[in-house]
Amino acid sequence: MSITAFCNATLVCPVAGVRDGGVLVRDGIIVAAGTIDIPADADVVDCAGKTLGPGIVDLGVFAIDRHAFRTGGIVRVALMPDGRPVLDDPGVVQRAALIGKPDLWIHPIAAATRGLAGAEMAEMAICASAGAKAVGTGKGWIADSGVMRRVLAYARDLDIAVVAHAEDGGLTQGAVATDGETATRLGLAAAPAIAEALAVARDLMLAEDTGARLHLRQVTTAAAFDLIRAAKRRGVAVTCGITPAHLHLSDIAVSDFRTYAHLSPPLRAESDRQAALAAVADGTIDVLASGHDPKGPEEKRLPFADSTPGMAGAETLLPLALMLVRDGRVTLDRLFALLAANPARVLGLDTGTLEPGKAADLMLFDADTPWQVDGTAFSGGGANTPFDGLPVQGRVLRVWKGGREI
Repeated sequence: MSITAFCNATLVCPVAGVRDGGVLVRDGIIVAAGTIDIPADADVVDCAGKTLGPGIVDLGVFAIDRHAFRTGGIVRVALMPDGRPVLDDPGVVQRAALIGKPDLWIHPIAAATRGLAGAEMAEMAICASAGAKAVGTGKGWIADSGVMRRVLAYARDLDIAVVAHAEDGGLTQGAVATDGETATRLGLAAAPAIAEALAVARDLMLAEDTGARLHLRQVTTAAAFDLIRAAKRRGVAVTCGITPAHLHLSDIAVSDFRTYAHLSPPLRAESDRQAALAAVADGTIDVLASGHDPKGPEEKRLPFADSTPGMAGAETLLPLALMLVRDGRVTLDRLFALLAANPARVLGLDTGTLEPGKAADLMLFDADTPWQVDGTAFSGGGANTPFDGLPVQGRVLRVWKGGREI
């Protein structure tokens, strides 16, 4: 039996709030939090007044990047199906679910359709039995409403969520930016922001009709947030997420053809960015994720229209998220609901808090450590961050998975 006592910490828990105290872990499971009695045979970790919280559950990454995840305090990731090969086969899903253990738990999101082509449904039930925790449409939209309805109905019967990309592909095909002044001035192929609201409206209606659980991975426009608020009031089982990029940057960030700011969905107008901040504050947004999608120079150092969208977001997720706390948008415990408890709930995982009985997936961090984002210094596999040069605060110090330091 192994016993570890974490003492002299500022605890942050989405359920119990923020308080001073400690955490007692026995055989990888939290047995007490707050004021604890330390057994004589316990290994003691002095947190020196730093903040101890649940490890991050990152919902929707596109690559397994162990060093970046460890640096970012991420202990579990939900892997998107857009890999090579696509996660539409139970053997591939099972392998993906096992390759990270014990240091990193990977929860595959299986492809909803074969090859993510949006036509023939994949073997969702078999993939779920192989370890998939959700099914998803990947980076694209299922244009056929009949197929999407069948996906949602089948997922409802399996009691797993459908993770959907919310952009109408008929409007966004070939586009690399959001229609507006910036795209017009730069001569970039652009799609109207309403492409998102159109996709959200259809998928919400289908989710309401089938009773399925729908998670919209990234929602970035005011019109879409209004639709989601109304759906939640009606009792639709919908959740939505966002990345720090769409909270802290607008389409102005691409003004000098910065390919590191070429994202999917593209950066939006400042009015939509402000709407996103309001949606975080009022609880419309449930999940804050990194959208980690590292790209090499061969994919980014190209003309903007030819570059590949994506950003390396794992190592900057925590400091960029802490900006929301410092700006008074959310409390620290609510932030960890966005980073850990809520994504765990979407995936059906019993983790993401410091409650007794939960796995001891813990992160110790200093919320005040200042540093400057430098993509070339990242420990992971990509330097493509649109936040290069930005001064931030907050560093992960130590990480434990199941009570074992990694």
